[in-house]
Amino acid sequence: MPPSTTAPLTGLKVLELGQLIAGPFAAKTLADFGADVVKIETPGSGDPLRQWRLLKDGTSVWWQVQSRNKQSVALDLKSPQAQDIVRQLARDADVLIENFRPGAMEGWGLGPDDLLALNPRLIMLRISGYGQTGPYRDKPGFGVVAEAMSGLRHLTAEPGRVPVRVGVSIGDTLAALHGVIGILLALQERQKSGLGQVIDVALYEAVFNCMESLLPEYSAFGAVRGPAGSALPGIAPSNAYRCRDENDSAPREATSVGAYVLIAGNGDSIFKRLMTVIGRSDLGADPALADNAGRVARVAEIDAAIGAWTAQHTVAEVLAALDAASVPAGRIYTVADIAADPHYAARGMLDTVHMDDGTPLAVPGIVPKLSRTPGAHRRNAPTVVGQDTHAVLQGMGLSAEQITALRAQGIVA
Repeated sequence: MPPSTTAPLTGLKVLELGQLIAGPFAAKTLADFGADVVKIETPGSGDPLRQWRLLKDGTSVWWQVQSRNKQSVALDLKSPQAQDIVRQLARDADVLIENFRPGAMEGWGLGPDDLLALNPRLIMLRISGYGQTGPYRDKPGFGVVAEAMSGLRHLTAEPGRVPVRVGVSIGDTLAALHGVIGILLALQERQKSGLGQVIDVALYEAVFNCMESLLPEYSAFGAVRGPAGSALPGIAPSNAYRCRDENDSAPREATSVGAYVLIAGNGDSIFKRLMTVIGRSDLGADPALADNAGRVARVAEIDAAIGAWTAQHTVAEVLAALDAASVPAGRIYTVADIAADPHYAARGMLDTVHMDDGTPLAVPGIVPKLSRTPGAHRRNAPTVVGQDTHAVLQGMGLSAEQITALRAQGIVA
């Protein structure tokens, strides 16, 4: 069936407040699938993400991903008149997304009691470090703190070494995705009740929700799972193994990430095939290693055997042999590898947009993939803070004179 020209969220009106990562990522996901997103920014400075990491022509290229398909309206939320404008926008909105500290919206007269009284159908997503209730609600909480509190940071290290960051803002992103799930659930329920509701997403809870068996293992056995480096504790064999450097004729200790392969030989039949490939059919035929429990008990021996084999071969040779035997394996990609990968390209994950000056920019494609109503890149991220203020306010019914007066007072920009 050919793709539809109508996106699944076409007609959904979203009002985005807040800044940086979690709230805007949730709004971006909705915008990718057709939602009409109006992003509120602080006049002048705008969202700080505009200035994060690497800049092109004064603006972060990250901004081009995070704020695509959005309109920018610049409002000083500390102004009562700006707060009135938000109320008017919220009266006509389906969804409002905010990621301020708990209590900030209430202080502006924009809390759930205020907004739901104006628009009972409004769905309000609130993302914060620790949630809207509980003893920690007023503590400042960023994604890295949530990753630590959830137990994730404790696990991301080599045994005995300092825990490390995942490398991206995983706490914020997981919270955003949980928020999107909550919005879609609330929209589905609204079809029955006609009413909106508040979705309370805490950063630490979003990460904790992904911690698999961490808590029940502690409850049942008193087991505190510890860091295991590249291995997958309790599942064997699954690890990163050193390979021979491409330019060396003799095996040596690998000195770069690119000299490792990840091998997941933990299925019973997969393990036998893996042992055949590495020339250790004796281990593959050992009854004691026929299931995962037996392999876990002798994981050091198995890892040593696999490592001895990979050290004799380059990454390419290892992957060719394992692919032929249908053993799951892969090398560790850098972004340069990603940009050159044919599978990424074939799946539409290497999208190219043109910035306002015509410069091409590679950006991640849109996920998930919907067969009939896929998402799309419809408009670039707003270049100027508040570049859509006039159009949005005029659409609300404000006259050009009223908008000019508000702009003169610094309330809008």
